[in-house]
Amino acid sequence: MTQMLENLPIIPLFQDLSPDQATMLMSIFERFICPSGTVIFEQGDAAEYLYLILKGKAAISYKPYDAPRILITRLKDGDVFGWSAAIGGKRYTSSVASETDLETIRIHRQDLWSLMDDHPETGRIIIDRLALNVSSRWKNAHEQIKRFIDSERK
Repeated sequence: MTQMLENLPIIPLFQDLSPDQATMLMSIFERFICPSGTVIFEQGDAAEYLYLILKGKAAISYKPYDAPRILITRLKDGDVFGWSAAIGGKRYTSSVASETDLETIRIHRQDLWSLMDDHPETGRIIIDRLALNVSSRWKNAHEQIKRFIDSERK
């Protein structure tokens, strides 16, 4: 845990936060490390975590019920995956597997929702920053995610 706190300033997600905000986030984000070739989650698995890649590469794929698996995109340092956990989906809508050794931090869906309820300013900063990371994969993702979060909080 201490090592994660030391790494927080170099993670863009946590830059320019107060020491109290950084300490609080350290307590709800956890490290997740896996070797190349690991299936992190399968399409249809319970959506439990939102991940931020610190180091490594992963691939998102989708399996239509009547066709072969489709590669959606490749992810790298700084990219985010597992959005179903953040936006209220019960199941992941795609699969993610590591293509190299992968180092991430992740937040459990309940901890993210609690952050939004208990510390709305910090929660909004984190959601806004995470949403900016998917904009190249999802047209208007930032606005879609913000609208969803705003509607859930009213």
